[in-house]
Amino acid sequence: MTDDRPQTSRRDRAELQHRLTAWLAERVDRPVIGDLSIPTTNGMSSETLLFDVTHQGADGSAITDRCVARLPPDADATPVFPTYDMEMQFRAMQLVGARTDAPVPDCLWLETDPAALGVPFFVMRRVDGTVPPDVMPYTFGGNWLFDATADQQRALQDASVGVLGEIHRIDGADPAVDFLASTTAGRSPLRAHVDSWLAYHDWVTADGLTSPVCAAAFEHLEATWPQETPAVLSWGDSRVGNMLYRDFLPVAVLDWEMAGIAPREVDLGWMVYLHLFFHDLSVQYGMGGMAQFMRSADVVAEYTRRTGYQPVDLRWFIEYAAARHAVIMFRIARRQAAFGEAAMPDDPDLAVPHAASLRAMIDGSYWERMP
Repeated sequence: MTDDRPQTSRRDRAELQHRLTAWLAERVDRPVIGDLSIPTTNGMSSETLLFDVTHQGADGSAITDRCVARLPPDADATPVFPTYDMEMQFRAMQLVGARTDAPVPDCLWLETDPAALGVPFFVMRRVDGTVPPDVMPYTFGGNWLFDATADQQRALQDASVGVLGEIHRIDGADPAVDFLASTTAGRSPLRAHVDSWLAYHDWVTADGLTSPVCAAAFEHLEATWPQETPAVLSWGDSRVGNMLYRDFLPVAVLDWEMAGIAPREVDLGWMVYLHLFFHDLSVQYGMGGMAQFMRSADVVAEYTRRTGYQPVDLRWFIEYAAARHAVIMFRIARRQAAFGEAAMPDDPDLAVPHAASLRAMIDGSYWERMP
């Protein structure tokens, strides 16, 4: 396995800097942008730009703001998702910041007119912190989280679960989250959520190239439908790799492109499974992994302690997370092929790194060896 990060953009940075400066000139006085940079550890969907902008304050003094811009990927860059609702992401962060104690970055500006940069985008204030890396995965060793003590890892785990509890304080029936609600046509929030992912699967495989294990997983999920529970505001991409930390405590919750309304277990299952995904990969490559981190029983106990809510049917939601992640990974493999970074394998399931684990979830054997 290499540590090369899949390419995500064909945009020209110099052109972006020029156009972003012109856009900022309508909001601050005499902006000057430092060099744009793109994070290289995490994220394969939206495009993230880091930059400092120096501008003149009302008293004539120089002010420097450290900013992050989020843009959807170029349409010709084989985007991971069919649409990117930047306004939804911006509003979700604003709502969570206003209603809860979850640490979200300050939202500075939203631009819905694509004239400025060619696409809608938003700008938020940059937060200093460290993220558990995806490339190479933190479970592979040689990084700050893997090398931490057991107590430090547990403190980070429990605080991360606490962030979910905070976000989930916003009820899915609250009118303030109506902008997150898809057309349900009388369906339950879970039914609508699953249907949206079935539609995504159909979009990914519209050209006829399919992954049998993905299809089998969704069929199994339909046949083992879980108990329906009340819906809340769902972060969507709830994992430690989408949080910034200082001293093993979360200081920023990032990546809201999968936000919606769903049962609490959707976020909990995703948080547990995305760690299992990296842990299983490390074991596959002959490494020890982090079997004591993010164990489902510990996550459920901590979430219940903090919220008073007892999650149900978490194995189903872990499998649901694995199935959704499989479709995403299949799409990312298509993107790598489009960029000329890797060829699609003859067996489509080989494009899903966790195909074996997903099959084991379907036949039940995975749960016997799950940490």
